[in-house]
Amino acid sequence: MSSARGLTTTSYSILGLLAVQPWSTYELTRQMNRSLGRFWPRAESKLYEEPKKLVAQGLAVATAEGVGRRPRTVYAITDAGRAALAEWLHAPGAGPVLEFEQLLKVWFSDHGTKADALASLAAARAWAAEQNEENRRAARAYEAGQGPFQHRAAQNMLAGAFLTDFCLLVARWAEWASAHVEQWPDDPGQAVADPASMAAIAERTDW
Repeated sequence: MSSARGLTTTSYSILGLLAVQPWSTYELTRQMNRSLGRFWPRAESKLYEEPKKLVAQGLAVATAEGVGRRPRTVYAITDAGRAALAEWLHAPGAGPVLEFEQLLKVWFSDHGTKADALASLAAARAWAAEQNEENRRAARAYEAGQGPFQHRAAQNMLAGAFLTDFCLLVARWAEWASAHVEQWPDDPGQAVADPASMAAIAERTDW
């Protein structure tokens, strides 16, 4: 979604990072991949364009620095940038959009094999465990008062709780679904839904 300034949500995410501290383009890209990229993933090529866009609008300034023999440009937010960021934060954002290829394959599993469905579910469980390793490292660091941005622990805690719970949801769902698929006949197209499980799902929708 673009704003009246022609800025996208990605533009504002970069502006938000600049509000934390100045960064070079390379550092911004690494930080996006390390943190925000877990819930706002974008191609690196797009990320390299954003700081220049912010400078052109007076929302950031660029300073040339030398690191050894390699020059680099460091970007910092301006007062106008902080005002634009605050204005963007004032309006509630859009909800999440889910893209989940393993779930898509399970959805169409009646056209494949039982082994295929189990493999997709095992991969989903493995993904959740791998992603949660970063959650664990970050949570332990902040708990010990040694997070990379400890002064923002209150905000990072909220995002960390969501990411941790999401990984746990995927892992538990994959385990639950695997137990059901294990009971399927060899031809998934002949599988029948368990009435008790279907009733439990219907009941949960009343949360």
